[in-house]
Amino acid sequence: MEILYDYAWLIPVLPLFGAMLVGIGLLSFNDATNKLRQVNAIVILTLMGAAATLSFALLWSQIQGHETYLRTFEWAAAGDFHLYMGYTVDHLTTLMLAVVTSVAMLVMIYTDGYMSHDKGYVRFYAYLSLFSASMLGLVLSPNLVQIYVFWELVGMCSYLLIGFWYDRKGAADACQKAFVTNRVGDFGLLLGMLGLYWATGTFEFALMGERLETLISSGALSAGLATTFAILVFMGPMAKSAQFPLHVWLPDAMEGPTPISALIHAATMVAAGVFLVARMFPVFEQLPAVMNFIAWVGAITAFIGATIALTQNDIKKGLAYSTMSQLGYMVLAMGVGAYTAGLFHLMTHAYFKAMLFLGSGSVIHGMEEVVGHDAVLAQDMRLMGNLRKYMPATSLTFLVGTLAISGIPPFAGFWSKDEILGATFQANPVLWLIGYATAGMTAFYMFRMYFMTFEGDFRGTDTTIKGQLKAEAAGVFAFGPGAMQKQELAATADHGGHDDHHHASEPHESPITMTLPLMLLAIPAALIGLIGTPFANKFEAFIFPPNEVIEAAHEVDLMEFLVNGGSSVGIGLIGITLASLMYRTKTIDPAAIAKRFEPLYWFSRNKWYLDDINNLLFVQGSRRLARQVLEVDSKVVDGVVNLTGFVTLVTGEGLKYFENGRAQFYALIVFGAVLGLVVVFGVT
Repeated sequence: MEILYDYAWLIPVLPLFGAMLVGIGLLSFNDATNKLRQVNAIVILTLMGAAATLSFALLWSQIQGHETYLRTFEWAAAGDFHLYMGYTVDHLTTLMLAVVTSVAMLVMIYTDGYMSHDKGYVRFYAYLSLFSASMLGLVLSPNLVQIYVFWELVGMCSYLLIGFWYDRKGAADACQKAFVTNRVGDFGLLLGMLGLYWATGTFEFALMGERLETLISSGALSAGLATTFAILVFMGPMAKSAQFPLHVWLPDAMEGPTPISALIHAATMVAAGVFLVARMFPVFEQLPAVMNFIAWVGAITAFIGATIALTQNDIKKGLAYSTMSQLGYMVLAMGVGAYTAGLFHLMTHAYFKAMLFLGSGSVIHGMEEVVGHDAVLAQDMRLMGNLRKYMPATSLTFLVGTLAISGIPPFAGFWSKDEILGATFQANPVLWLIGYATAGMTAFYMFRMYFMTFEGDFRGTDTTIKGQLKAEAAGVFAFGPGAMQKQELAATADHGGHDDHHHASEPHESPITMTLPLMLLAIPAALIGLIGTPFANKFEAFIFPPNEVIEAAHEVDLMEFLVNGGSSVGIGLIGITLASLMYRTKTIDPAAIAKRFEPLYWFSRNKWYLDDINNLLFVQGSRRLARQVLEVDSKVVDGVVNLTGFVTLVTGEGLKYFENGRAQFYALIVFGAVLGLVVVFGVT
């Protein structure tokens, strides 16, 4: 098995080679490369398959008890400074490798059907492969500097993929918003890691934690300064994992093609922040203030994401805010010290949320045949309904994902979410209450989404609703709770990669290349949670906090489990029941509720006005500041420069008459200057 570890570096290199190969082909032989569409896809899929095979082999080896493997080489040295690069293979690494490669493989298969008619098909595969390589390199990194390098590469790939349809203003704006927001977090991460290096003299995670503990206990470093450094580092995960208040880029990122939403913004890139918190756990766990800060940020993020998702009508936007909320759960778990529970939810969420996003893409693909090229209409759930009849495979897998995220046993989400809530209750009942309320809202908005999309009557051919939506696009509030704003309707189009639409009276099921990944993802979404049940928690035995000894499995308190699990399921069932009464049986009118609580409704609909606040403070504020700086530059700075030039010109013009080449004249000037000095000093 040792040879597996010697060649573990191939895992990120293989997809990187695929991206490089296809990229060179696009740059050098563009027409020929684009004609060989599926050949390029097969090459990239094959290389990713090889990386996935090696990843699962390493995972099996670690499960069998192989010790942690570390291989490094000296990359830079200056005096006492030595920087090492390389790779490490441990339990956390192999778990993330397996998740990333398996989801990436299925997304790449799905992409063949979803992007089949898109002119950028080959370019899209090159971007996917480059992103996968960057994420895998991040996972294998043995120190904070190398993680930062791949962290930025992942951000660059996110920029390229969100703005894949760069000719659309919505996509161009979204990728810029994601780039700028993540730069804010990454700047904090850079400052924090430099501060920790200044304090500890190392970028190695475990060693950094040990030295920091020694410095704080001896008084050589104040706990306040260490807390500041740690919170700065946490700003990186706050942006990358869409935590409040740096979450605003994630919903806009739905401008990218749907496979991107599944791969980057549900399963991998946004999970990189949680992964970094796990890697930095030896540092964070020694600073109670930092752990408390992380927990509250996660809880607030989970709650805000859920409240906004309640009023979404765009199927992808609803899933985007759901992703934000679930990432908040993971960060909350890390903050209360539930290391295993946070990573467990990261794994289960990666599978069922990737399936839900791919399912939404399948729905959009089917709806476009009915509503035509207007993809805004294709994503609006008010035009859907009864798709279970036309898209049975998509509807069944979407239902599995909905049950999983709603925390219904025995689906995967129940076990991981229940473990987080149990650990949170022991740490802080107030945080538990926030998480508990969020769980109820999650079940409600997810089943609202399912019922509006797959149950009831099909509304895609209703010309009245289409007219109302077009009126909204023109700025007229037309109907119903959750009416989209003009700017949202103008910006949420997802072409889905199709350029040759024709209208049909009914939607259709997606091709096998799209439904097969959905069915394969449904298996872990339903069953993978069983490896982390409290009765035989194999996941906890495999993934445990660093610097901790594995303890023998303790006996489960059945009554405690039934109370915690029962309350978790209970709040979920309440949410499901309300969603059923409003959107399936129509016993309760949601429009009447929205009218009764109109301020709260619009508060949710306008996303807590956070985008408006950011626009007022940062966008408009920076423009006002820029105008003031321009005034200072033009009137003060330019004035000083121009005055200097004018003085030089005038004095030069005047002094040139004193340069006549006559020695007597120069002697007279010297005599006059000396006489003047004598008079001045004589008087004083």
